[in-house]
Amino acid sequence: MESLTLEEGMKAPDFTLVGSDKKEHKLSDYLNKKVILYFYPKDNTPGCSQEAQDFKNGLDDFEMKNAVILGISRDSLASHDKFIAKYELPFILLSDEKEEVCNLYGVLKEKNMFGKKSIGIERSTFVIDENGIISKIYRKVKVTGHIEQLKCSIQ
Repeated sequence: MESLTLEEGMKAPDFTLVGSDKKEHKLSDYLNKKVILYFYPKDNTPGCSQEAQDFKNGLDDFEMKNAVILGISRDSLASHDKFIAKYELPFILLSDEKEEVCNLYGVLKEKNMFGKKSIGIERSTFVIDENGIISKIYRKVKVTGHIEQLKCSIQ
């Protein structure tokens, strides 16, 4: 599946993935709400754990702005279950083990760690408005300060 180059103002590509609640989640089911779609590399790693806790701590602010949070990684639902239980996460995590949505949103990048190349998720957040339009794209997200940045960008 070829990825488009997504830009702010474009319609967000629709998808269906199974979530941590064991139900199918289709992006288009969330029309009339803002969606904070965040892609993260791996459950239970330091940066991803901090990011998830930051989203948890900011949840009330996002809900007041009619926004839902959906996290996506390539981890299994079983992995998501452990991650959610460990940090008491109150939002849905979606499992993209086949990398279909990661490819659709262009978040898979070559990474080089200790001289070893691999393909992984580049931490990215897409803010999608009530009409399914991408209103903001954050790529190469740094965890520290990202939630505050998001809160300011969502009306």
